[in-house]
Amino acid sequence: MDLDILADDLRRVTVQVARRGNVVGAGVVWAPEWVVTNAHVIRHRSVEIGLADGRRAEGLVVAEDREADLALLRVPHLGIPGAAAAEPGRVRVGSLIVAIGHPFGMRGVLTRGIVHALGPIIPGGRSWIQGDLKLGPGNSGGPLADAQGHLLGLNAMVAGGLALAIPLGEVSRFVDAAGVCPG
Repeated sequence: MDLDILADDLRRVTVQVARRGNVVGAGVVWAPEWVVTNAHVIRHRSVEIGLADGRRAEGLVVAEDREADLALLRVPHLGIPGAAAAEPGRVRVGSLIVAIGHPFGMRGVLTRGIVHALGPIIPGGRSWIQGDLKLGPGNSGGPLADAQGHLLGLNAMVAGGLALAIPLGEVSRFVDAAGVCPG
């Protein structure tokens, strides 16, 4: 896929999450009125959502799991189809990956790299998609996608120089358990 088209497609499903006008992270449109993001991005029950087309909306937190670092927001009248999900098992070590986010308040920045490792960082820890992407504050909650633009997970943090993303399967289980969002 052409990188410009890929970036535009991902920007369409990536929102800004802001508090008092300051961008604090990103989110991914999961379904037409629903956005998933990291729980650490959310500090209040209501946040400001900025869309790629310049519109602003209010997002209300309807489910949150601080341990899993996931939050589900309802954004009425969003009117954007959800991100295309990758097929299970599609991500592999060495796969080309891309991320979109709003690092340091810059809107819709694309970065790319490869999958470095899959699984826990420490024995018995949670699983991560570990990539050699350059992420910064404002990328949290944004999409990690494959070279075709299919969602693989949510970017969460940087550790040991690697970007860590919550795998799509874990995000899907969280949304399903919330029981409020078609997905």
